[in-house]
Amino acid sequence: MVQDLCIIMLTAGIVSLLFKLFKQPVVLGYIVAGMMVGPHMLGEAWISDAESAHTWGDIGVLFLLFSLGLEFSFKKLIKVGNTAITGATTIVIGMMTLGFLAGQLMGWNFINSLFLGGMLCMSSTTIVFKAIDEAGLSAHKFTKVCFGILIVEDLFAVVLMVLLSSIAVKNEFQGSALVFQILTLLICLGFWFISGILLIPTFLAKFKKYLNDETLTIFSIGLCLGMVMLAVGAGFSSALGAFVMGSILAETVEAERIEHLVQPMKNIFGAIFFVSVGMMINPEMLLKYWPQILIITAIVILGQITFGTLGTLLSGQTLRVSLQTGFSLVQIGEFAFIIASLGESLGVTDPTLYPIVVAVSVITTFLTPYIMRLAYPTLAFCERHMGSNIKLLMEDYIKTRNAPRKDKTWKKALKNLGSYLLIRAYMAPGINHLLRLFSRNLYAREQLAESKKTLMRGVQSSLLSLDIHISEFDVPANSSYCGHTLKRLNLRGSTGANIVSILRSGISLNIPGGDNRIFPGDRLVIAGTDEQMDAFKKQLENSLTEEEEKTFSPQKIELGNLIVEKGCPLIGKTIIQSNIRDEAQCVVMAVIRPDASAVMNPNPDLTFAEGDIIILAGEKDNIKRLKESNGYGQTARTDNPM
Repeated sequence: MVQDLCIIMLTAGIVSLLFKLFKQPVVLGYIVAGMMVGPHMLGEAWISDAESAHTWGDIGVLFLLFSLGLEFSFKKLIKVGNTAITGATTIVIGMMTLGFLAGQLMGWNFINSLFLGGMLCMSSTTIVFKAIDEAGLSAHKFTKVCFGILIVEDLFAVVLMVLLSSIAVKNEFQGSALVFQILTLLICLGFWFISGILLIPTFLAKFKKYLNDETLTIFSIGLCLGMVMLAVGAGFSSALGAFVMGSILAETVEAERIEHLVQPMKNIFGAIFFVSVGMMINPEMLLKYWPQILIITAIVILGQITFGTLGTLLSGQTLRVSLQTGFSLVQIGEFAFIIASLGESLGVTDPTLYPIVVAVSVITTFLTPYIMRLAYPTLAFCERHMGSNIKLLMEDYIKTRNAPRKDKTWKKALKNLGSYLLIRAYMAPGINHLLRLFSRNLYAREQLAESKKTLMRGVQSSLLSLDIHISEFDVPANSSYCGHTLKRLNLRGSTGANIVSILRSGISLNIPGGDNRIFPGDRLVIAGTDEQMDAFKKQLENSLTEEEEKTFSPQKIELGNLIVEKGCPLIGKTIIQSNIRDEAQCVVMAVIRPDASAVMNPNPDLTFAEGDIIILAGEKDNIKRLKESNGYGQTARTDNPM
């Protein structure tokens, strides 16, 4: 087993390194590594126990979904709003329909066609954001839209796994059974979520001082596996349990810390999972079924572009943002493998479906960066050939969708009913305490991060109908911006972008004035168009100085001395008058008088005299420059008397 794990990790590491060198997604490297160590590509498996690799891969699925849950938040789902829900719903319904029809036209049975549709409707969060980051588009408005859609898609995927499992077992679609399954799922999710929010944050807060990294890691994984057992016992998948516990912990103040601690295990077992996926790919089968692979690849690319653009347009976004979003979601990713593994484990899908979908995923992932670049030419083509009436109609629709709306009657009735139930609940003994505890735990993370709040949601939502959005940029320590005022930098005049807030050490400085200075590590909140964001990002990158190496490799503080000899300009000056601290960035630690008496930690008003030996603390170069400048000790000795 140790030998197999060694081969898997070394092969995955070497192949993924090569993929990084060629700027390709690491996930593809893991799959290729799996093909190399598997039994199909080189004629003989490099590992002796393939079953163990698949077991580790199953654990990898749990860690992937647990980490996904930590990044997900039910409150975040509400915040992403109409755009994400409308876009994701359009994509899921459209792609599932296309996938199912394609499977039927290719002669596949009902279950295989249904699973194919489920695999094709989810884009890869990892691949999308890696491609956006490598293209330098992370500050553009459409990235936030993509993020919201991907969050909702991930939620759809978890629910879809449960529904596919239920349908696959009976090999038929039963409306009543499906409704019962959904109701059971919702009841279980509600009970788990409410219980988790009541108990887990309270426990973490009570024992916070005892939860070091090691203990918190073990406790978090224990909770994850415990929820997996509950989910399996309730008749749901283990992946659902891992996702639910991750989403519960995402509401706690320790969420980011847990996510950071779990990341290494997610990387290790996730790599093994993708290697196990690659081990199942038979190149001969791919050659045999290449027509189906090409057909499904075309369906994924064209379908995601069409439904991604349409869904984003329907949500009220501009044509530019919609096209950029649609052209970025043109791949299938991790959930396709997980759903394919589900079908394999249940024994309801054909063995050929798995390698076909994996091949489609590999092709679409490889093509994603190149397809993303076609968004701008497509936009230019549409603007040239789109009539003025269509443009006006689209502009009116966007304004209407983003206009402030009053609460509808049913919303008011729902609010009144909720208020009534809350009042009645507060009157019941014991319920009052539980409601307060639940509310406090649920919003503890938001209250903690309130100081980092940049702009009110109302301001952000009012910008949706315009080509203006908000992005954040970190100021590196070696940027020439550091120490200068906003007025002197004139960033608005040179880039057109506006600095609307400066985040510094948990403090938010909103709408800063021209006299405010920028310091290393500041996070600048910028408002502007995509073009202005690009100009600001380019100017920020150009502001980096050649002192980067010094920034990351600072000199150590050393002790040195300076002898006050005849003619030295320090004679008769006090320590504060000498400006040693400000000009040379050195500190006077002691002064040894000519009579060998020593003044330790001298007062700033101590006067230097001829024959004094000044003991300094500072960087070696600063002490050297102090001796060589202003006539200081040109004949001074450099030996250390201490």
